[in-house]
Amino acid sequence: MNGSALIADDEPLARRTLRDHLRGLGWSGTIHEARDGESAIALANDQRPELLFLDIVMPAATGLEVLARLDYEPKVIFTTAHDQYAVTAFELGALDYLLKPFGRDRVKRVLERAQTNSIVPLLSRARESLEQPRTLSRIFVRDGERIVPIPLAGLERAQGADDYVTICTMAKEYLVSIRLSDLESQLARAGFLRIHRSHLINLEYVISIEPYDAARVQVVMKSGARIVASRTGSKKLRELAL
Repeated sequence: MNGSALIADDEPLARRTLRDHLRGLGWSGTIHEARDGESAIALANDQRPELLFLDIVMPAATGLEVLARLDYEPKVIFTTAHDQYAVTAFELGALDYLLKPFGRDRVKRVLERAQTNSIVPLLSRARESLEQPRTLSRIFVRDGERIVPIPLAGLERAQGADDYVTICTMAKEYLVSIRLSDLESQLARAGFLRIHRSHLINLEYVISIEPYDAARVQVVMKSGARIVASRTGSKKLRELAL
């Protein structure tokens, strides 16, 4: 495999790991590296690499902003540490999506796709996305080797622990790499309420709100889950009553 590639990522370990995988898989062409969005824009427009490994979240400019400022169409593979950004990759039509930490077999499959797939025009889509942000209607999560969409209407609740969140639907639970506060910022306008530092609920799935003690209430969900709200969360829930 030859040609040229650009790895744009602010994490040195991620750049090194991906570069080593590419070399180990037979990539003989030039591999450029950029550690922030502005450097990625300048390098890409100057060197015009045919394959772009683009971190979605970087200093100076996001992955979307990088794409919006390119003056040519490369093949694009998004990379990120967080599953929720898969929605960006698939809505834009990127060639593929790599979740950190990068595995050799996964990188191999991506390179195989890059050799057989034609270039998809992403630049105009990236510009449109920045100009007219769309309302989030679903999130993407990893399910084994697959990435699957979950409509927000099918998401009952989310429970956080450190840098991970368990996404709960009526049928299944999914563990994703994201902080609950970051998920909350995406879902706040979609009828979700943070009732505890570890719990975010979809109000459409609430069966009842019942007293728990003198200061707190508990929420009974359609799945049968009972969640004790914090004092602050209890206040928010009481304010829902007419």
